[in-house]
Amino acid sequence: MKVWCLIFCFAMVSLAATAQQFELPDIQDAYQTTVGETLRIPIKITNQSDKPLFYIIRRAQSDLGESQKGYFCLDKNCLETGISEFSKRVEPGETIQQLAFVLESGLIASQHSIKFQVFPKGNQADMREYTVHINVHERTEKPVLFHSKDITIQDVYPNPVQDYAYIDYRIHNENAKAKLTIHNILGKPMDEFELPTSETRVKLQTEEYTAGIYFYTLYLDNNGVLTRKLIIRK
Repeated sequence: MKVWCLIFCFAMVSLAATAQQFELPDIQDAYQTTVGETLRIPIKITNQSDKPLFYIIRRAQSDLGESQKGYFCLDKNCLETGISEFSKRVEPGETIQQLAFVLESGLIASQHSIKFQVFPKGNQADMREYTVHINVHERTEKPVLFHSKDITIQDVYPNPVQDYAYIDYRIHNENAKAKLTIHNILGKPMDEFELPTSETRVKLQTEEYTAGIYFYTLYLDNNGVLTRKLIIRK
């Protein structure tokens, strides 16, 4: 009887240790984006064991359309779209913060589902599965912030922003020199973006900014004509 009790207790302890090897904090199962945008789906993994482990993150199933692309990125390092698995070593107590599945939403409004599987390398018995639902809707016309004989420019979107934001514009005078500058709340310039006459949209890359309030200013021929607030959240 004592032998069976010891075996049972050992099995329960082993099961508990296995079940607590990792956690998936802050899981969000639904996202919305618009046509032509890039969506980042964060994937956080906390190693709850007492030793370093490699974790496999797998895109097990998805129904993305022909004009859409999906791939894993760790910070700015991204895999090819055809690679459906990502592996990362995680130290005891560490949480992966910079891993994300990136979706280029394509050209058509649609709805999609992506199933992810996460498990320690060599231990699929401890696998966790979850599904993310994505609604891609048509882009609504943004308010016109400034209009002149030289340029028409619309409001930034999304705002607040995490990693990327967009501003639609149209140059009417090919001789006009237009640009946007981003500066922090103290007025320190952070970045500058030219607005070519051949384009109609500018992408503001803000992934390296800290969270807070910033401002963007439109310059025409080096004269500031418009300043608006830009909120960055992480």
